[in-house]
Amino acid sequence: MSVREQLTAELKDAMKTGDRPRVNVIRQVQSEVSVAKSAPGFSGEVDDALYVATIGSYVKKMAKAKREFEDAGERGRAQADKLAFEIEYLSRWLPQSLGEDETRALVRSAIEELGATDPKMTGRVIGHVMKSGAAVDGNLVNRLVSEELGA
Repeated sequence: MSVREQLTAELKDAMKTGDRPRVNVIRQVQSEVSVAKSAPGFSGEVDDALYVATIGSYVKKMAKAKREFEDAGERGRAQADKLAFEIEYLSRWLPQSLGEDETRALVRSAIEELGATDPKMTGRVIGHVMKSGAAVDGNLVNRLVSEELGA
């Protein structure tokens, strides 16, 4: 079953059960996909890759917004909780990123490959790891490279 079909089935179920948070997040994803497919230069198909990329982009934006609402304290708590639900709900359609230990091994390998010893090479090492094709969390890579190079 494709991601699109899964989301359609989830939407029907959420509407039947009156699950407003689920209805809202699924409709938002559908809206984001519509925007992506109507963007200038889009010539691909509306397939799982588009849905996964769109969901990934949306989750990344919501994670940033969630941190900002959390920084607002009690005033932002309700919105941060809503975003936490959306992130958790949509994460099941995203590829699982490597854990800290696996990411650290990749970072060390990149440092060794590049011969990086100076904190000034942080950007080059991060770029090397991110381009490796592994499913890694950029924030985690940044932190680990800084730790390893003593930046």
